Amino acid sequence: MHNKEIPTFASVFEQEVYEGLTAYPKYLSSKYFYDEIGDKLFQDIMAMPEYYLTNCEFDIFEEHKKKIVQHFINDGSPFSLFELGAGDGKKTKVLLKQLVDSKADFDYRPIDISHNVLKQLEDAIKKEIPEVTINTLQGTYFETLRDIGSANGKRKVILFLGSNIGNLLHPMAIEFLQNMRDSINEGDLIFMGFDQKKHPQVILDAYNDKTGITEAFNKNVLTRINKEMGGNFNTDNFLHWEVYDPESGTAKSYLVSKEAQEVNIESLELNIRLKRWETIHTEISQKYDDEVVEWLAEKAGLTVVTSFSDAEDNYKNYVFKK
Repeated sequence: MHNKEIPTFASVFEQEVYEGLTAYPKYLSSKYFYDEIGDKLFQDIMAMPEYYLTNCEFDIFEEHKKKIVQHFINDGSPFSLFELGAGDGKKTKVLLKQLVDSKADFDYRPIDISHNVLKQLEDAIKKEIPEVTINTLQGTYFETLRDIGSANGKRKVILFLGSNIGNLLHPMAIEFLQNMRDSINEGDLIFMGFDQKKHPQVILDAYNDKTGITEAFNKNVLTRINKEMGGNFNTDNFLHWEVYDPESGTAKSYLVSKEAQEVNIESLELNIRLKRWETIHTEISQKYDDEVVEWLAEKAGLTVVTSFSDAEDNYKNYVFKK
C-alpha cells in the first residue's frame, strides 16, 4: 500500500526509491549502496578472500601491464585516461605507474558517484604517484559519458574495471556500450573488465560471504533511506539472499522481508507494506564468456581488439575500439 499522490522529489535518489518501492516486485538500485559507510564496506568486500574479482584483475595488470599500456600509448600522441567508477584505484595504480615508467603523455580523469572516494583517490595519487596529472569528475556513468564525448580533443582511453558492466542486464549493457562508442573517436580505446562464468558456488560465495560484509553492504541502501529520507526500516527484519543461474550467467541479490511489516518514509510521505518473504531486488551481477562479450560488442558497434586473462580464465579484460 502506498499514497496515491506522487510527492515532489528533492533528488534522483528520492525519485528512484519511490519508484522502486511502489513497484511490483519491489526493487532498489545498487548504486545507492554507496556513501561514506558503503564505500568502506565495498573496500572491505574487495579485500575478502571469497571476492576473487579484485585479485584476478590485479594479477592480470601485474602480469600484462607492459602489453596493456602499449595499447594505450599507441602512436605516442597525448591522451586522457578516463575511468568510470574509479573507487580506491588500487588496481589502476599499477597501470598508472607503468604509464609513468613508459614516459606516456597522459592525464588521469577518474569518475565516481562518490565525492568521498574521489577525494581519497586524488590524495593517494598525489602522494604515491605525483608525476600523474589527475582531474576528478563526480557523477554517474551516463552523465559523464556525455562529457567524455566532448573532451579536450586528445585521444581517449576509457577504463571500466571490476566487471561493473555486470550490474546491467544485456539490453542495458548494449545501450551502455553504444553510449561509450558514441563518446569515442577513431583511435580511442575502451578497456573493460568482464567476470567470466565459472563454478556456481565460487560466484555465490563471492556475493554472500559468511562474515556478513556483503549483507551489510546491501542493507546500506535501507540505512541510507532511514538517514536521508526519514525512513524507519529495521534492517534486522531483512535477509540478504543471493541466487545464481549458470545458464544465463546472472547472479541476483535480494533483501527478503522476514516478517509482515509496514515501513514509513517521511520525506516521501510513503507507507509501504511488505508481506512475509516478500523481496526487494537490489543488484544483478552478470557473468560472461567470449561469445557473449563479442555479441554485446557487435550489437553496440564495437570490435574486440584483444583480451587479457588471469591464469585460470576466471576473469578477463577486453580492449574495444570503434
